[in-house]
Amino acid sequence: MQYRTLGASDLKVSRICLGTMTWGVQNTYEEAAAQMDLALERGVNFFDTAEMYPVPPKDEYAGTTEEYIGRWFEERGRRNDVILATKMAGPIDMLRGRGLNPADVEAAVDGSLRRLRTDVIDLYQLHWPQRQLNFFAQRDFQPHLHTSLSGEDMEGMLEALARMQEKGKIREIGVSNESPWGIMRYLELHRTKGLPRIQSSQNPYSLMQRHWDHSAGEVAMREGVDLLAYSPLAGGVLSGKYIGGAQPEGARFTLPWGAVSMQRHYENRDSAILHRYVALARDHGLTPAQLALAFVNSRPYLGANIIGATTIAQLEECLSAEDVVLSEEVLDAIEELHDSHPNPSLTRRGRRDQG
Repeated sequence: MQYRTLGASDLKVSRICLGTMTWGVQNTYEEAAAQMDLALERGVNFFDTAEMYPVPPKDEYAGTTEEYIGRWFEERGRRNDVILATKMAGPIDMLRGRGLNPADVEAAVDGSLRRLRTDVIDLYQLHWPQRQLNFFAQRDFQPHLHTSLSGEDMEGMLEALARMQEKGKIREIGVSNESPWGIMRYLELHRTKGLPRIQSSQNPYSLMQRHWDHSAGEVAMREGVDLLAYSPLAGGVLSGKYIGGAQPEGARFTLPWGAVSMQRHYENRDSAILHRYVALARDHGLTPAQLALAFVNSRPYLGANIIGATTIAQLEECLSAEDVVLSEEVLDAIEELHDSHPNPSLTRRGRRDQG
């Protein structure tokens, strides 16, 4: 397992991060615990969760994923072996309902600490911006969404997070689903106001969705704000398990809510470009998942590649990608496919898919 220092922090995280958003709906506690056991055994020291997990988000089970992790920490006694990341929800009807409000930060942090059964969160992230933004599968800049910064108090949020650091409740700060402008604005507040520095941005990134490359890649490299790549298998699509109209039992896009939760990935589950990526993998002796994950691992601005699985077999396959180094021939072939059909999981107008 390779390890990287996250941003300008002292957090040394594994290149593979264990994602958790299915725990509590698609996975039982016992299944989640088995995944954490295996991940730690294989050198994964970085776990990512969120106060609103599992998905799809519902009031009756929000926070269940954090509770599973907290129970596992207590039962295994392995809290000190894990770099733990969680997220404060952006605007959403459930939970506090006010989104990223500075007045709610301590209550949100304390709620996560209680569920996670820990005294400190290593990386505390803002799940998505308070302002209207063209994220969640939206491709192009849309001026009608950017007419106002009403409700966006970045300075107030950093001040509130600074107080959490002073109290020893969180160590480092990150954002998620953020734009290049948002990342730079947070960095400006750090430099001019002496407020905490964001170390990472957790955004979607995969063979099917490479918007980060031309929107934020340079920012990430020059400013040292690392990409935490989520949905590197495009919601499981890049594993090839839906090819030919297959509907695997228990898979996200076989479940009634799956198509709604990540519609653009759902629409690409048996697409022509997907078939070409799957064929490329198989032509070079790789599984489609190994190709997809090894590609994300190869990105120079990567902090960690967040993998999610619902079975131990899936997790084993995902972890095997850590040993795969793609040849220049394969990387060139990927670029040719990307040029022919860039970002198929993005749409001009987009939808607010949860991820």
